[in-house]
Amino acid sequence: MRKIRIDAFLLMIMLAVLLATLLPLRSAAAELAAIGTDLAIGLLFFLHGAKLSRQAVVAGMTAWRIHVAVLAATFVMFPLFGLAARWIAIEWLNPAIGAGILLLCLMPSTVQSSIAFTATARGNVAAAVCSAAASNLIGIVVTPLLVTLLLTDASGGLSWSAATRIASQLLLPFIVGHLCRPLLLPVLDRWKSLITGYDRAVIVLVVYVAFSAAVIEGIWSRYAIVDLVWTLLFVAIILAAALVATTLAARALGFRTEDEIVIVFCGSKKSLASGVPIAGALFPPAMVGPMILPLMLFHQIQLMACAVLAQRYARRGST
Repeated sequence: MRKIRIDAFLLMIMLAVLLATLLPLRSAAAELAAIGTDLAIGLLFFLHGAKLSRQAVVAGMTAWRIHVAVLAATFVMFPLFGLAARWIAIEWLNPAIGAGILLLCLMPSTVQSSIAFTATARGNVAAAVCSAAASNLIGIVVTPLLVTLLLTDASGGLSWSAATRIASQLLLPFIVGHLCRPLLLPVLDRWKSLITGYDRAVIVLVVYVAFSAAVIEGIWSRYAIVDLVWTLLFVAIILAAALVATTLAARALGFRTEDEIVIVFCGSKKSLASGVPIAGALFPPAMVGPMILPLMLFHQIQLMACAVLAQRYARRGST
């Protein structure tokens, strides 16, 4: 019987939430941490841009039908799922967590894990690289727009200040990083593991700062355990629906198995690495904690489910 492992990254995030609960940042420390977090997020997206390979993008661009399918799943199918889930859950869930479920569905796809699972499943890796990268890049603009359209009652959205912050903190560093890629290639290759560690450290820092603000505002006195149980149930159902829908759609449209794998793994996943900074740019610090709870839960569930699914795809034709 296969053991279910808790992702080490998620464990670090859970520890950050626990630390914020016991030792939340206050006053001047919170202000300094917020400034440091903004700078760290800017560097994070600079590195994301620098890591984006133009060769891989060019190699995958010809598979435009795959990319359209992935983007449709990410920014059309998922928002519809989120709206339905929020409408159904409104009677049981805290409104902020219900809004967080919808926010989860508005986020772009993952990059690293989508590509890794596609490779494990023996799918079209070049197309996966292009689709995942396109989803993240487009998500920097599309996700805030969708938040404005669908979450205007959650005290967030694409105000002028939020748009300026996203442009300066996320989009501009991403573009500059990509333009600097030729100069940074030796550093990226040499310090690959360190850069990966930095990615995760920034997300943990953002979670700690966000939950510190939420704890000061009394998050744990306002949200019951039953809210978390319902949230877990809803995100699991959404993931199952996404996996089934992307699989059936890929087969109905006549995609090869290698391309179906790309659509399933890139179209059914949501990015914690991009989602947390985007949420931080769109919402006040005290709101970010409860808003990203569904995304944190979805992250762990999608890793476990996709690991099993990738192994099943990989065994095709071998028995």
